[in-house]
This record gives sequence, C-alpha cells and structure tokens, in this order.
Amino acid sequence: MHIYGLRIKLQALLAVTTFAFSLSVSANGITVGGTRIVYPAEQKVRTISVSNSSKHSTFLVQSWVEDALGKRTHDFVVTPPLYSSGPGDENTVRLIYVGGHPATDHEELYYFNSKAIPSIDKDSLQGKNMLLIATVTRLKLFLRPHGLKLAVDQAPSKLTFEQNNGNLIIRNPTPYYLTLCGMKVGSTELETLMVAPNGSEAVPMKGMAGDSITFHTINDYGATTPEQRSSILKKSLQ
Repeated sequence: MHIYGLRIKLQALLAVTTFAFSLSVSANGITVGGTRIVYPAEQKVRTISVSNSSKHSTFLVQSWVEDALGKRTHDFVVTPPLYSSGPGDENTVRLIYVGGHPATDHEELYYFNSKAIPSIDKDSLQGKNMLLIATVTRLKLFLRPHGLKLAVDQAPSKLTFEQNNGNLIIRNPTPYYLTLCGMKVGSTELETLMVAPNGSEAVPMKGMAGDSITFHTINDYGATTPEQRSSILKKSLQ
C-alpha cells in the first residue's frame, strides 16, 4: 500500500517535511523532456514527455502553468493534471491553449511546472521518522504566433549592445524571447539572462574593459548556439 502526502510544505523548488531522524525519499526519478517548450499558437495541442527513471519508486505527478509573473493561469489546460507514475513509466502530458486571442507580433512567456511527490510504503514508516522531499521542475513555455516575419535562428544577430551611464544595455528588437549565456566582455564573464521581445536589459559595467562582447544563445531545443561577437557602441554625450 502506498500513501502520498505526509504534510508536504513547498518552499521555493523543494517541498520538504522534516522530522527528527534521517530516512529520506527523493523525487529525483521524474524527468520532463526538454529544457523549454515552444507552443505554436496555431497548434491545438502540444505533448510533453515525462519519464520515471527510478527502478523502485512511484511518484504522484502534478502539473500546471503559470504566467510570466509566476501566477497560476487558466490560459492553458494540462491533462492529466495529476497522475501516478510507476517505476520505469513513460508518460505523456497534453498541453492545450484555451486563452483569448494571443499576441500576433511577438512571443508570450509562461512557465510549465511539474511537481513529483514520492510515494511511501506505509509499512516501512512504522517506528521511523522521515524526511520527504518533493521536487518541482519549472520550464519556460513560449507561446509563439504563426507567421512572424523574422526567422527565430536569425534573431540573435539582431541584438545590439551599448555602453550607457556605466551600464551595458542589451536590446532585443526581435519578436522572440532571447536567452544569452556565456557572455564575456574582455576577461569579465557575465551571468545568463533573458531579454524580452522588443525589450532591453541593463548590466552594470563596473570592472569591465573592452569594446566588444562574445555570447551564445539558447535555441528552441535547449542547445547552446555557436559563439557570436558584437561591438559595444558608446552613447555619445550631448
């Protein structure tokens, strides 16, 4: 017999219930296929693979979608929203967009969440204290309109970089969300960041020296693209 629950408390990405001793069960056997999801707006349904790599553990898996602000949204229906995944199971979750008319000229950002709660053999709990850990996998979900004029693989080359008031301004004039990684100005390495469509991000340039930047982006499949180099423009003082 299996039971789920045992006073699970969600904190950030981990849901943890603690008692005084040290028996531990982790939901690290559940894997969601891919590192990001692109949902073509004209598509009726998008399937997501969720697998259980554990040879012994069963998990209760709960899935839902949040908007760009991290609030649960009804723009997408996830089915099944809750199911049991046994050892070695390969499951499929269906994602269906049911929101209003999406933007037609740029992507919209959501987050797909999948929480895996390990099951516990009731008999094994007798006389034992335990630590139960449930994990949440969170993937970026991009709702992409049909017929965008610029091809997605051409978007990174449209990025511009400008030095302004001690900041490096990264501008994205494209209709896509672009994630930059492996950025380097001179010998200074910059943290990974995402720039919204037709948006910009400012990075403090303190300690940086150089008139160009090298960077990679992350494509639709979660892979890192080849390195690119771009000049850093300096805004003229008026």
